[in-house]
Amino acid sequence: MKQIDNAFLDSLTDKAKESPRKRAHYNLHPRLEDPVQRLCVAIEPGTYIRPHRHAEPETCEVFLLLRGSAKLLFFHDSGTVTERVVLSARGPVFAAEIPENTWHSIVSLESGTVFFEVKQGPYAQPKDKNAAGWAPEEGHFAAAQFVEWYRSAQVGDFPPAI
Repeated sequence: MKQIDNAFLDSLTDKAKESPRKRAHYNLHPRLEDPVQRLCVAIEPGTYIRPHRHAEPETCEVFLLLRGSAKLLFFHDSGTVTERVVLSARGPVFAAEIPENTWHSIVSLESGTVFFEVKQGPYAQPKDKNAAGWAPEEGHFAAAQFVEWYRSAQVGDFPPAI
């Protein structure tokens, strides 16, 4: 039996803090081919997750905050913010479902943030058309600017120019 306890969350958070990407994940599903992907993801402030969608294949996903807080952003095809929600392990919003084929990203609002993610499998390597062309690739010098923009972005805001 796999358990998610404080020691596990502490360990995953430590890995995220040590990672150059400022995030770490742990798959609870045993194989990438499993029809249901279940994982815990630790994200630290400063991590950049490029806006993306799950269009090929079309799948939805659910984020449930276990610890900390994060802002979940949804975008129009042009990059305009269409919706934003703060998820927090303390509430009032603990979880959100991300509809299939919807541009989204998440940003950590505090150290120690960990969420549980569920999505349809099997795992497929993301295709280029699932990454937002209006946002920089991970490692690009403008990625840090996007992380800061995420933290303050409001509905109707356009992304910074890259």
